[in-house]
Amino acid sequence: MKVSEFDFHLPESSIAQQPLEDRSGSRLLVVDRAAGSWSDRRFTDLPEYLGPGDCLVLNDSKVIPARLYGEREGGGQVEVLLERSLTADGLVWRTLAKPGRKLPVGQRLRFSPRLAAEIVGRGEFGERTLRFDPVADFFAAIGEVGHMPLPPYIRRDDTARDRARYQTVFARAAGSAAAPTAGLHFTPEILERCLGAGAAIARVTLHVGLGTFQPIREEMVDRVKLHAEAYAIDPVEAERIRAAGRVIGVGTTSVRTVESAAATGWTRVAGDTSLFIHPGYEFLRIGAMLTNFHLPQSSLLMLVCALGGRDLILAAYRHAVEAGYRFYSYGDCMLIV
Repeated sequence: MKVSEFDFHLPESSIAQQPLEDRSGSRLLVVDRAAGSWSDRRFTDLPEYLGPGDCLVLNDSKVIPARLYGEREGGGQVEVLLERSLTADGLVWRTLAKPGRKLPVGQRLRFSPRLAAEIVGRGEFGERTLRFDPVADFFAAIGEVGHMPLPPYIRRDDTARDRARYQTVFARAAGSAAAPTAGLHFTPEILERCLGAGAAIARVTLHVGLGTFQPIREEMVDRVKLHAEAYAIDPVEAERIRAAGRVIGVGTTSVRTVESAAATGWTRVAGDTSLFIHPGYEFLRIGAMLTNFHLPQSSLLMLVCALGGRDLILAAYRHAVEAGYRFYSYGDCMLIV
């Protein structure tokens, strides 16, 4: 199977550049796998599709202001995206850096009077490992100067509003370099309505990094390898997921977290996962999924096609484009049942 088989045409005008005023105001495209059909609904209709025995799984990872702008020692500007913490002290990070060719190992970078780092390793495609100088509160330090890491298809600078809106209302554990965007639609009121419908809610943590948003550079699907991302599931939450009659993953990250733990027989509920789900994968625990609309030829779209079927999902995507759905992080969403 070729990566190009997961392509679709998307006009630039379909890509949402701003969040809606109302978090829960998005449209919802409901895809029925058994019927091979879809229907146009609103996100506020989600509780109608839930009932006793269901478990809605949320990723509670919190987006950090991971985009840093600074200067190289000796002159020159630099942009760094903090992608993953690599050490227990939280001072060594895997990053994506620009301009990559001008950032050798040993280069010193300064982002603020109290935030500086040295490049201690390098990889392909602009990857650099940074060791930050010790600072009293690292997350407070990046909070002072960091920017919310809006994806490149949002063609504007981040604003103070994005600090709240590019974050789920249930975010708790700091560490993501991108939002688990399917969760952005929820409000406390919608969560209460889901519980009122009889569904349980479980929370997992997967810190979003390169494994989720990296572009695919292979021609064949079976050659694609994802970067590892850190995940964790509290034992109480794991038991809630295991006991459910139907598990609904909210976003690709929740799906990958649940399936990664299930693959170990639930003996490993914390660690790293590089699980790549694509058509042909047999789901162990996920029975339905809420997800945003994803980029063509991406690992995220392949995961969605693995659950819904490639032909049905791509046909639903074509309908979404024609019907004026808003795409990507700040866009509308799809429920696959």
